[in-house]
Amino acid sequence: MVRLNRIYTRTGDDGSTGLVDGSRVSKASHRPVVMGSVDEANAAIGLARLSASPATDALLSRIQNDLFDLGADVATPDGIDGALRIIPAQVDWLEMQIDAVNDQLAPLTSFILPAGTAAATHLHLARTITRRAERDAVAAGNEISAFARQYLNRLSDLLFVLARIENASAGDVLWVPGASR
Repeated sequence: MVRLNRIYTRTGDDGSTGLVDGSRVSKASHRPVVMGSVDEANAAIGLARLSASPATDALLSRIQNDLFDLGADVATPDGIDGALRIIPAQVDWLEMQIDAVNDQLAPLTSFILPAGTAAATHLHLARTITRRAERDAVAAGNEISAFARQYLNRLSDLLFVLARIENASAGDVLWVPGASR
């Protein structure tokens, strides 16, 4: 288990950060950028949990733990034996959750706005941050595992359908194109 006695180390004052293998890289390089976006997505998910239904909150709790796994994966260069990595089963679990939630929803007839209940709006925010994390991971190329990229892609889809579920009682907030207003 991790034990942190001291929060500041001063080792990053030069603009570098440490990876799991002890190497140091610029905080502006791909891995730390992805790590930061994933951390931001995780914080947004934590915010969504404050107003989410119990069923959604339970899913989000597991996802927050998975995002720590993903952060460890990103922070660990290839070739480290026993490294914590995102595995196909974690991606498969997201797909099962997407299917289960989506089966409860009516088909979309329009694009929807990121609005509605507090929980839905927070989930949409988490979804957009997750999409940025995915773009950052794609920009990093082979530095980030394919399963980590897949996880982020599926997670944004799950957050979308969870937002729709959280809006189910009031209905989706539909986009009204300019020509129709």
